[in-house]
Amino acid sequence: MVNNDEKTTKCPAEELIKTLGGKWKVHIIHITEEQPRRFRDYMRLLEGANKQSVSVALKELEEDGFLIKSIINQKPLHIEYSLTERARLVIPVFDNLYHALQSR
Repeated sequence: MVNNDEKTTKCPAEELIKTLGGKWKVHIIHITEEQPRRFRDYMRLLEGANKQSVSVALKELEEDGFLIKSIINQKPLHIEYSLTERARLVIPVFDNLYHALQSR
């Protein structure tokens, strides 16, 4: 029997899936893997996405330490998103999941 006072050990995989479980989050990380991206890039590359859902996903990814938001002081002034080291560490995890699902 489990004592209610005991802390439940959280599974790292479960926490990762919960954090990146939004509709566009994994797609955004994948798209940003090659190069920094602007908001318009996401809107063009994420078929069926709307501005609100992409904005929320970008904000949450930044808050969770997966994206860096940079203001580029070139004319015209713009914002770019790039991956953090934390995001780069999860890419192989998702690649392995993809290959595991393909081999069934």
